[in-house]
Amino acid sequence: MEIAVIGGGNIGTLIAAEFAARGHSVRLRASEPQIFSKTIDVFDTDDGLILQGTLSCITDDLAVAVDGAEMICITYPTFMFRDLGEKLAACIEAGQTVCVMPGAAAEFFFGACIDKGAALLGLQRVHCVARLKERGKSVYMLGRKAELQLASVPARIAQDRASVVAELFEMPVRVLPNYLVETLTPSNPILHTTRLCSMFSSWEPGIVYPANILFYESWDDASSELLIACDDELQRVCRALERMLDIDLSEVLSLKAHYESPDAAAMTAKIAHIPAFKGLTSPMRQVAPGQWAPDFTSRYFRADFPYGLKIIKDFAAFAGIGTPHIDHVWEWYPGVSSAREFFEGIPAGIEALKALYHL
Repeated sequence: MEIAVIGGGNIGTLIAAEFAARGHSVRLRASEPQIFSKTIDVFDTDDGLILQGTLSCITDDLAVAVDGAEMICITYPTFMFRDLGEKLAACIEAGQTVCVMPGAAAEFFFGACIDKGAALLGLQRVHCVARLKERGKSVYMLGRKAELQLASVPARIAQDRASVVAELFEMPVRVLPNYLVETLTPSNPILHTTRLCSMFSSWEPGIVYPANILFYESWDDASSELLIACDDELQRVCRALERMLDIDLSEVLSLKAHYESPDAAAMTAKIAHIPAFKGLTSPMRQVAPGQWAPDFTSRYFRADFPYGLKIIKDFAAFAGIGTPHIDHVWEWYPGVSSAREFFEGIPAGIEALKALYHL
């Protein structure tokens, strides 16, 4: 299969190598193609070589990358979707498939591609944790999941495309009932944002930390309590949307269910001891020797707040459901980050939302 992978970060590098190693022709679109080797090595946690994939092309030209590609895999953070969606619509053709991973909120930015006859797929979560070993040359594959969950716009094509995705990833694929399930999945929009809000709740300009904080291994009960409160609010929003839109959102799994942790103590113990999360640091930058501060340019901030939590907050307002804990987390972010870039809002009205999801 001819595959284009858009994005040369952790996941993009990994899937490009995986697909190439399985015999597919893979073109990688990266911002710095000159630093990439055509052969990418994939390692496990013990630095054992798992596989090698040789790419057919590495380019920074989007049109070159996607020309003739049957599958276009997008690994960009959400805040880059708007610009990418506009550029991709100019060079995409009917019959091509756009697969966004993870795919939350992609329906708001790739509509022009759908209008041109492309299919939009989204993975609810990435297939595993990936971390670059040496940029452009090697990557770690960590914590591979048991299955993938896939949604599409329109929903009727998902079952047909699921078999293709399953073959690509060599993993079982479960089809979700609609794309809104994907967009409301709380993995990054609530997991990351509540942790950051709790971790840096007392931060203000000038405050520094002696080291970069381990994001998961130092997880605490305060983070778990805020996470659970926001997660519960999202579930109430889902129940209200189900009634209003006549839509199935039962597979927007709560984080309590996903992590099998019914209370804060259990959640802390679970998250702090997930092997694939071991050693992962926080979105921080070193400002001086032994001094670290939050890095508000990180996708943890720039994607998960304004294009993740903000969308959940917009749906809550549409459904008329109060979300005081989500509101607290959201209001904290622009106050400390000076951010000015936000999701512009969901379509107004029930019929507009139904049209968006082809209900």
